[in-house]
Amino acid sequence: MERGSPETAKSVDTITIPLVEYESLKSQNAELKQKVDWLMEQFRLSKKKEFGHSSEKSEYMQLNLFNEAEATCDANVPEPDLTEIKKHYRKKAKTVPDRLPEDLPVEKIEHDLPEDERDCPECGCKMHVMGKDVRRELKLIPAQAIIVEHIRHVYACRDCEKDACGVPIVKAPVDEPVIKGSFASPDAIAHIMTQKFEMGSPLYRQEQEWNRNGILLSRQTMSNWLIRASEDWLEPVYEVFREILLQQNVLHADETVLQVLKEPDKPPSSKSYMWLYRTGGTANAQIVLFDYQPDRSSKRPKEFLKGYEGYLHTDGYDCYHGLQKEIVVVGCMAHVRRKFVEALEAMKPEDRKGSLALAGKEYCDRLFKIEQELSGLSAEDRHERRQEISAPLLKDFSDWLASSGVSPKTAIGGAVRYARDQFKYYSNYLLDGRLEISNNRAERSIKPFVIDRKNFLFANTPRGARSAAVIFSIIQTARENGINAFDYLSFVFRKAPNWDIRNNPDNLNLLLPWFDPVQSQCRKISAPKPNALKMEPV
Repeated sequence: MERGSPETAKSVDTITIPLVEYESLKSQNAELKQKVDWLMEQFRLSKKKEFGHSSEKSEYMQLNLFNEAEATCDANVPEPDLTEIKKHYRKKAKTVPDRLPEDLPVEKIEHDLPEDERDCPECGCKMHVMGKDVRRELKLIPAQAIIVEHIRHVYACRDCEKDACGVPIVKAPVDEPVIKGSFASPDAIAHIMTQKFEMGSPLYRQEQEWNRNGILLSRQTMSNWLIRASEDWLEPVYEVFREILLQQNVLHADETVLQVLKEPDKPPSSKSYMWLYRTGGTANAQIVLFDYQPDRSSKRPKEFLKGYEGYLHTDGYDCYHGLQKEIVVVGCMAHVRRKFVEALEAMKPEDRKGSLALAGKEYCDRLFKIEQELSGLSAEDRHERRQEISAPLLKDFSDWLASSGVSPKTAIGGAVRYARDQFKYYSNYLLDGRLEISNNRAERSIKPFVIDRKNFLFANTPRGARSAAVIFSIIQTARENGINAFDYLSFVFRKAPNWDIRNNPDNLNLLLPWFDPVQSQCRKISAPKPNALKMEPV
């Protein structure tokens, strides 16, 4: 050890160490710094997920990516109205006016003067009605329950009773009940189903609501109704949906967790899964199917999609990549973009400008911007334009990924690796104009289940989970085809028992939600808009 000169006022102590030890310490320091940087990235991401907004809306929705004002100007579009606020101006906020259905019944209450008060206060002559002031109110009536008695008249012949050996008995026709031996009506079951699987109200809450109205209807009875009606009348419709689904050329798939308490050979805390398969935006018959399975293994989509040939939009989960060769997997650019967004949020704000994470995100934004501009074209024209515009940009993106040279143990390194590994899947959307750049269609369809799961938390048995999958499928398919789910369920429960659909499967076609008789008897809703492409026939 050598020390500085004692005469020096500000001496510096130095230590001599071997070069090998110095290099080892230097390596350890670099490794520790990398770990600290990674932990800080995770900390910033955690803070963002806990306190930040969840929207991933891109700047291309508000700003032009190429900073060219002329690219979006239109001289024929009038300027928006402006409202003066002190020293500056802003656009008037767009508001949607409240509207009531025109067919709502109107209850009129007349407010008139008594006969002895109609004399003129000036001259005493009788006054006449010169006009009316009308004030309208919306009156809400809580759910009402009534008992419907089906009184069936039975006829017999008096003469045959006296003279004949046998007496013919003729009964008046009556509709078959939705559940034999039960006091459940089609409307009651449809109401309970939509309250739970569309409005997210668990059965115990519905039980409390019925009890408050003086009706002692237990959740066990309601659960039995749901399962029985689902197995008897909705599952045959579900199977027809599945047959039609597998005949399409473009599908989407996704999956999410579901806890089932009494799953055989599994602890109650284990995870089961709800898989989703749905038609693409170009299909004329929109179908959304849920499939309950006890695990997330690759054999589940293989079994469900057996015999299917075509394109399948998915996320980056590996189980989809081992499907039969007749299925072309189309990956999701939204998931790629999400990785770069997370890498950007993991960085310090002052380091984001000019970073690799921002560059990767901008590549994705430009590709989404192109899709937005091509949304109104036919499938053929869209395919052609993609080859001209999107294909070269994707090639540049691939070259950029290969040359980035980032550490895989960082957030940006993980984003680059994910984008590079998934490139052969998400670039497949260039193969056909009917394909989409992302799997957001499936994610939007599975979201209602995820929201409802926060309310009912779990399923009790696999039988209940299967019924939930069927009911969710029927409700979401009805909504996708623009009809009220309650009306559609009531229609099925009224017609299916009387049409004997199990012995006459051809009658099932009369229950499909896109057919005119069903459309005419069910209330219309605002269905999700498909892509602006030419629809495929069913």
